[in-house]
Amino acid sequence: MPEEESILLRGLEAFAELGYDRASARELARRLGVSHNFINDRYGSKAAFWRAVVDSALGAQLARLPQVDPSVDDAERLRRIISGFYRTAADTPLMARLFVDELTRDTERLDYVYEQYIEPTLRTLVPSIERLVASGRMASIPMDVLFFAIIGPISGMVEVPLARRLGRPEAASPEQLEATAELLATLVVNGLLATGSGSRG
Repeated sequence: MPEEESILLRGLEAFAELGYDRASARELARRLGVSHNFINDRYGSKAAFWRAVVDSALGAQLARLPQVDPSVDDAERLRRIISGFYRTAADTPLMARLFVDELTRDTERLDYVYEQYIEPTLRTLVPSIERLVASGRMASIPMDVLFFAIIGPISGMVEVPLARRLGRPEAASPEQLEATAELLATLVVNGLLATGSGSRG
């Protein structure tokens, strides 16, 4: 019997490659190397297995986010949180592939990801953003626009074949990836701050 961690990783690979609908219980069992009834017996349903896969991958990802000193300037705090988010995304590129499929569909799975992960993550950013807006350093931006401004640059961390064609080294070191995450986060935060009233003369 495969170890739980191996089962969930193979499940992530299958859902990322095939999408939820095409990842049949039979195909999942084949890829996991288990009996046809294994997923129902162990998890109760394919939907419950999908949630276990997402919880395993995203839970580990969020646990690796750095703890940011609340005493630092709000703009710097925002930059550190976003940079940490980009770095952890690079460690789990399969989640990005899974999200490409899930975030475009109005399903219970999207509800789950939003309620369990997206909304709580945004809550860590909101206090700093509200203070930056109140001080005039950042314009008030609708949450949907803000979210996509922050989430978009993740492609720069996970779309490695394209990044290589654009000049990234063939075997980027962890230090180079960290520098890329820092640069992307700085560009995003600088862009957000440029919307503030203080930047317009």
